[in-house]
Amino acid sequence: MFGNNSADIKVGARVKVVQKQDQRTGTTTEGVVRDILTKSATHPHGIKVRLESGIVGRVKEIL
Repeated sequence: MFGNNSADIKVGARVKVVQKQDQRTGTTTEGVVRDILTKSATHPHGIKVRLESGIVGRVKEIL
């Protein structure tokens, strides 16, 4: 499932995110959502979240 809708993403969900510095390469990082940072219901590039590890990125896939 893609991470464009904030309704699909819950705190505690396991996701793959792309960090700002990895946007060109598309390298993803896997983790568990701690905070949802995007306020809008949808975002074309993915909802921005903070993982439990402290990494901030846009959700590309919900696992």
